Amino acid sequence: MKTAAKAAPKAAAPKAKALAPKVKAPKVIDRIAALEALILARLDDDKAQDVVFIDLKGKSAVADGLVVASGRSHRHVGAMADHLLRTLKEAGYGKCRVEGMPHADWVLIDTGDVIVHLFRPEVRSFYNIEKIWAVDSPHRTQAV
Repeated sequence: MKTAAKAAPKAAAPKAKALAPKVKAPKVIDRIAALEALILARLDDDKAQDVVFIDLKGKSAVADGLVVASGRSHRHVGAMADHLLRTLKEAGYGKCRVEGMPHADWVLIDTGDVIVHLFRPEVRSFYNIEKIWAVDSPHRTQAV
């Protein structure tokens, strides 16, 4: 007895989906430059003193940039740190790691790509961290 084999139905060809145009993600360098500009602008608005930016791109695995600034008092340093943290959060840079806020002698804000050190003048001159990172002076620039 002969049985007729049923032909399997052909799978329907997948319909072509309309592809949405791909949006290019911002380059990491552009993101870091925007972050640096945001930090320096916020510190300028808060009347930070002796602001120094040290470019660490390609020099250190710790960060791509280092910002060192002074405030006039505990209260000024604490306010600058608080304003900077709020600005970073509102700009979409997420929650940053912070050390030193209760006393506000030396506040360190780690954004991941840029590290910010806010000092009272006496504490800044005592630790002198700019000297540690000023190995390659062409990459060190005075922020205006």
